[in-house]
Amino acid sequence: MFRRALATGAISLFAFAGAAGAQTTLTIATVNNGDMIRMQGLTQDFTDKHPDIALNWVTLEENVLRQRVTTDIATSGGQFDVMTIGTYEVPIWAGNDWLLPLENLGDDYDVDDILPPIRDALSSDGKLFAAPFYAESAMTLYRTDLFEAAGLEMPEAPTWEFIEQAAKAISEANDDVYGICLRGKPGWGENMAFLGSMARSYGANYFDAAWQPQFDGEGWKTAVDQYVRMLTEYGPPGAASNGFNENLSLFNQGRCAMWMDATVAASFVTDPDESQVAENVGFAPFPCGIENCPNSGANWLWAWSLAIPAGSQKTEAAETFIGWATSKAYLELVAEKEGWASVPPGTRTSLYENEAYTSAAPFAEATLDAIDNADPSIKDDKPYVGLQFAAIPEFQGLGTSVGQQMAAAVSGNMSVEQALSAAQQAATREMTRAGYIK
Repeated sequence: MFRRALATGAISLFAFAGAAGAQTTLTIATVNNGDMIRMQGLTQDFTDKHPDIALNWVTLEENVLRQRVTTDIATSGGQFDVMTIGTYEVPIWAGNDWLLPLENLGDDYDVDDILPPIRDALSSDGKLFAAPFYAESAMTLYRTDLFEAAGLEMPEAPTWEFIEQAAKAISEANDDVYGICLRGKPGWGENMAFLGSMARSYGANYFDAAWQPQFDGEGWKTAVDQYVRMLTEYGPPGAASNGFNENLSLFNQGRCAMWMDATVAASFVTDPDESQVAENVGFAPFPCGIENCPNSGANWLWAWSLAIPAGSQKTEAAETFIGWATSKAYLELVAEKEGWASVPPGTRTSLYENEAYTSAAPFAEATLDAIDNADPSIKDDKPYVGLQFAAIPEFQGLGTSVGQQMAAAVSGNMSVEQALSAAQQAATREMTRAGYIK
């Protein structure tokens, strides 16, 4: 099993060459998540088929990855031939002519098999600009054994009120288990991905229809107050430093009773080679704050995807690699080596029609439902594309700045009121400077 063994923020360079005289070397920037680490371990399959292409991997913690690839592509730095990016970057970068369209992924690639919400999110003007390696929405993962011991039953549609009550009950009954684990690490794709979704579950958005920031509204106030309270009273110490990987490790060690995060986590927490609690994990929708979870529910939509920067001089080799890494054949390769439950989720319709996968992956239906119910389109009260993010260039810096304020509230260096006030001021200043607020 290829484990999440890379230290946070580390750069890892792996060179794979199928033949001594490889003519083309691709430098690939990627994130240190488990599915990407697994892909690196299976790369011999690619180099055996393409001995003229060698691969250099630059593997980074996600905040660092985002900084590096954004700087490189905006400055035409040319460090990378293939970049791992997400649904936030694709429409913006494609619109700036920073990415090349993917038009030669192979005769048997079957672009139409990509799940429509994911294909649409990675396309511009009808052209695919990034191919999804895995895709995700949000869900609740919880310990069924701890719920049973506490006399609790997870509702089909949990509310945050229930989640907080359950966290309290389980924390008080178990000295060695935290009632809840949530993202606290600052970053627009770390704590703000979670908080943006939680705030939406209380009816809030980042901006209203006139682009006015909403951090001083009741939805954000309620969400952040409850978030800080739950982490402070029932969460792990140092929660402001925990992102996806840190919480995954805690959950797999049996230290978390509940964890609300990306659906992609499901395959790792149910893998007995990775998780000490694999036999006692249940799945439920991401919680609602108010009735019916307005604004497309509380799901988010994300796909870690592979793209080619417009300045690449190795387009043919890069597209050949992307075609391999995101193909149906790659899913079958993972299934052969690791089992169907370990296949990268959320990308292809055919995967969810495959009985071998759905029978092996107890989380398959919940994952697909969450993705299908995530609608990032512009609404009457939301002038931007996106759910956990706003697909505008300014959001990357703004989201990270606000995320730092939220982390300060979790760590006790700032009150919730101070954090939200600072966020509102910073967001208003930036949106005015950028011309959104007239």
